[in-house]
Amino acid sequence: MSLAHYLAVSGLLFSVGLFGALTRRNVIGILMGIELMFNAANLNLAAFNRFLHPVGVAGNAVSLFIMAVAAAEIVVGLALVMAIYRNLNTVYVEDMNLLKG
Repeated sequence: MSLAHYLAVSGLLFSVGLFGALTRRNVIGILMGIELMFNAANLNLAAFNRFLHPVGVAGNAVSLFIMAVAAAEIVVGLALVMAIYRNLNTVYVEDMNLLKG
């Protein structure tokens, strides 16, 4: 498999994540779309690392860092979703108008 195959799969994965993040009404679905986009970026980093610098680990190290940031983002996002659900009894984005007066 060539680099173009990896980039095509990554582009498709990013497109599905972007579509999911922009079209979902549920906050959990939006967070899942964002995670798919993070995974597409990780796939790009690993593919470029394999084809451009096969003996280096810089791409894999950055990919691990992105995974750690994504895990922290999910923890904070789910904590916010739980707090909003306790106050509003909904997880739909259009019902979350907390900043309106």
